[in-house]
Amino acid sequence: MKATIFNVAVDLFFRKGYFATSMSEIAKGCGIKKASIYHHFAGKEALLFAIMDTTMQDLLAHLESCLTRENDTEGRLRAAVRGHVRFHLERQKETFIASSELRGLTPAHFYTVTARRDAYESIFQELIRHGMGQGVFAPGDVKILSYAVLTLCTAGASWFRPEGRLTVDAIAAIYETFVINGLQPARAASGRGAAVISDVACGH
Repeated sequence: MKATIFNVAVDLFFRKGYFATSMSEIAKGCGIKKASIYHHFAGKEALLFAIMDTTMQDLLAHLESCLTRENDTEGRLRAAVRGHVRFHLERQKETFIASSELRGLTPAHFYTVTARRDAYESIFQELIRHGMGQGVFAPGDVKILSYAVLTLCTAGASWFRPEGRLTVDAIAAIYETFVINGLQPARAASGRGAAVISDVACGH
């Protein structure tokens, strides 16, 4: 029942928003009485925190898994971008909630979630910094560039439609190419990226 409550809350928070969703609606969606929810969660905010904290833990674990498959600097950032986009599209409801409902958390829970987010961002920052040190990426402000990359790649959760014309992998490939080409020195913008975009556009 705890998992059912969690999943119903995810669906309602995604469709209606956290503040517009009542505990009575969550209970109705689960087919239980409102009081039964409190056997599993202390309240609506506790539910929101469970969704956000679980999502951030899973996102961090997913990123670490993606990075273990690559060795070179560019390959690692490519894998990180692909993984980030895929996770946000495949877990669209949770990631949308995690991005848009932070204001609903208590200060303590807000700190826990944002600390996980900061740890996640720091991995991207280190990848970019390392690439700059090697000359793989053009010099720039590492923190601002990491924010730009992550904001761009997170946005898909707000517009993605599973029944749309492109698959998750195709969208991830487009984002990957766009990010890498944007970070590379101008002389190194490769034909590999253009080829990926062309293949996707042509339906290959």
